[in-house]
Amino acid sequence: MYRRVYCAFSGLFSLPRTSTRLLQQDVGQGLLHKRVYMLTFIWPVVVGLLLLGSTVNATADLDSFNRDQALAHSQAALGNQLPAVTLHKSDGTPVSLASYRGKPLVISLIFTSCHHICPTTTQNLNEVVRKARAAVGADGFHVVTIGFDTANDSPERMAQFAAANRVVDPNWDFLAADQATVDQLVKQLGFIYSPSSRGFDHLIQASLVDAKGKVYRQVYGITFPIPLLIEPLKELVYGRPSKQSALAFLENRIRLFCTVYDPATDSYQIDVSVFIGTLVGLIVSLLFGRVLIKEWRRSNEASR
Repeated sequence: MYRRVYCAFSGLFSLPRTSTRLLQQDVGQGLLHKRVYMLTFIWPVVVGLLLLGSTVNATADLDSFNRDQALAHSQAALGNQLPAVTLHKSDGTPVSLASYRGKPLVISLIFTSCHHICPTTTQNLNEVVRKARAAVGADGFHVVTIGFDTANDSPERMAQFAAANRVVDPNWDFLAADQATVDQLVKQLGFIYSPSSRGFDHLIQASLVDAKGKVYRQVYGITFPIPLLIEPLKELVYGRPSKQSALAFLENRIRLFCTVYDPATDSYQIDVSVFIGTLVGLIVSLLFGRVLIKEWRRSNEASR
């Protein structure tokens, strides 16, 4: 066993040329055995200590990001008003965050040098957004992805990130910002991130913002059940009348209750049976009420 360990270390850590010359010079002085022993076993120890130090640093980075506190901070942001800050689209065009008001807005924060979690999260969000478009309308809401690593997440990098993850939704913008703008945004969104040996540790969060620019719901995870995002989207799109006719309001209420999630297909569909069932129940109740009123009147007339 010890011979195998010795061979493994010898293969991984070859002796420097200067050490070899010293060994040749010391053969006649009887020091060969001592130098071989020291150089063979000290090198692995030193390298092992260095590796242990890097492991401790990585563990410290992980421990410094308290996920429970990050989640509590995120939930405390519900109801916050987002600032009307200026960002830049992937083509370099400046855009105010306030320009997205008037419709619900989904905000995702990423850093472009992330090679696994952020791309996977974006691809899964893209799939949920596609299904949400089918449920609430192609132009029922906006989506923005914002890069928070301001040293690297330039408009060009954001464009490359969008292309790499095959996001072609015309109502989805990939935005870059300076550090001051990111600081304002993450504060109001309740988003915490921390530099680490892996780049950044951060809560995987999509924020749903209402038409007035207030944080309405937080959705967490690389993947999540699509009703977690689409149900509150339906509430915002269909459930709140705002300067619309009575007919339009009625239509929206019908779509709110008739657009239902089908687990078999993992999608939303218009189920008119919900509305028909409600309508039939209402008609039956009216007819039954009418019969009761007639019987009541007839009994009163008979008693006279």
